[in-house]
Amino acid sequence: MNAIGVMALNEVRLRLRRRSTLVALLAAMALCWLGISDPADGITMMMIDQQRVLYTSQALAFGSAHIAGMLLGLAGFYLVRGRVADDLQSGMGAVIGATGASNAVLVAGRWLGGVAYLVLFVLAYLASTLALHALRGEGPIEVLVYLQTYLLMLLPIVSYVAACAVLFDNIGPLLGKRGDVLFFFLWCMQFGALVGVTESPGALWPMFLDFSGLSVAVTTLREHFATTSFVIGRSAFDPAEATLVFPATLWTLKAWGIRAATLSLSMLLLVPATLFFHRYSPDRVRPRSARGNRLLALADRALRPVAVVLRPLPGLAMRVPGFAGEVLAEVALVLSMSPSAALVLAAGIVAATLAASEVLPGVMIAGVAGWGMIVCGIAPRDWQSGADAMTAALPGGLARRYLRQWAASLVLALPLAIVALRWSLDAPLRAVAAVSGVLALASAASLLGGLTRGSRLFLALFLFTWYIALNTPKEAALDLVGFNGSANAATVSAWAIAGCLAWAAGFVHANRWRST
Repeated sequence: MNAIGVMALNEVRLRLRRRSTLVALLAAMALCWLGISDPADGITMMMIDQQRVLYTSQALAFGSAHIAGMLLGLAGFYLVRGRVADDLQSGMGAVIGATGASNAVLVAGRWLGGVAYLVLFVLAYLASTLALHALRGEGPIEVLVYLQTYLLMLLPIVSYVAACAVLFDNIGPLLGKRGDVLFFFLWCMQFGALVGVTESPGALWPMFLDFSGLSVAVTTLREHFATTSFVIGRSAFDPAEATLVFPATLWTLKAWGIRAATLSLSMLLLVPATLFFHRYSPDRVRPRSARGNRLLALADRALRPVAVVLRPLPGLAMRVPGFAGEVLAEVALVLSMSPSAALVLAAGIVAATLAASEVLPGVMIAGVAGWGMIVCGIAPRDWQSGADAMTAALPGGLARRYLRQWAASLVLALPLAIVALRWSLDAPLRAVAAVSGVLALASAASLLGGLTRGSRLFLALFLFTWYIALNTPKEAALDLVGFNGSANAATVSAWAIAGCLAWAAGFVHANRWRST
């Protein structure tokens, strides 16, 4: 237990030093303040039977925990994982693998450290929520009420994402982007439990598998208020209507029992994490070099024609003079390193060019998701591959590298530009929304990639925003690239300004060591 405690504390310290922690915390706080709007503006966070719920401690705890659970369920995984890559890069992986500690001790220490780190994240988020209560609340601040609600709703999801992060890091083929994408789909599948509970009110088993706690929350509200007419999220309300108050004791013994069982299920993931722990063995940590991996060999043979087509690109980039040649070289490097990205780019260009007009929103939805997963790794690539100092010594230094990588991400958005061009004929505002959204996302990818020296923070925030926008088509502020058709002039301008600020911040950060 002493060894596990030391390992857990070390994990917490290492993760708290990451800039991604501060960025993610600020994003969570901003989302909370945006979601729990000021009732004086005619917008509320929750309505039941068309009546506004007063901002008491129980209501604000419920709403803020709901927002934190949604975000932590995705971003928490990307914040916790990645320690294996750090160990490999620093050389500590071989030391850890050669220690006499058992797999169970190493896994338990890493999982406990991840849980403790996320708990500290939640406590900082709670402090922001209490400040929000002091400004917009409609009752006394009851800290114990907040702690009870956060414990019931957030502890299982914190344990689950930490266990998933350890499990994915302990299995060689899931170490990279494949594991990141797979977890995103697992996160999306959890909302199926909410659908199951809504369609079958008497069903209990979906709630045990719902680590986010949404199904338990919906069931509890339905039992207390004897209605299925409630809205959780920003909604306009009629001030003339009566208001509702959350009961002081919202959570029942049934809810506590279900969440306790869900917490126990999350810890079962540590069993396969222990059994399949690679222990930093080179033939298991780097699955591409492992013999007998038929799936990877099959994929390599299937993508070989794509690699052949891409071979002329580096030579062409050398013959193109100036900055354009540098950008083309960056694009060639991205596509050569990932032939599947070249397939996605080619398929996107064909779909954007030939698809019917009514299908273009779907092309944009799929295209921006694929593009985001491709460009998230451009900015941190040099540092992760150990070439950061070498590329910084090229003419133009860090500033020029930032500009060409940002420009390369825009070139890779060619399918999205084609869709925007086709929209410009019939819906010019939608086309402008697509252009401003792509610019903002490219700038955010460059900024966050440079700040955190990793791709996971941008990927988590991007996929979370993309999923929420997909399920709230009428929310103009979330219509990033116009695929919902709800963007207006104000939101387009806001995203354009945000993109400019992100670009400027990324440029300043990239240029700050120029004198050195």
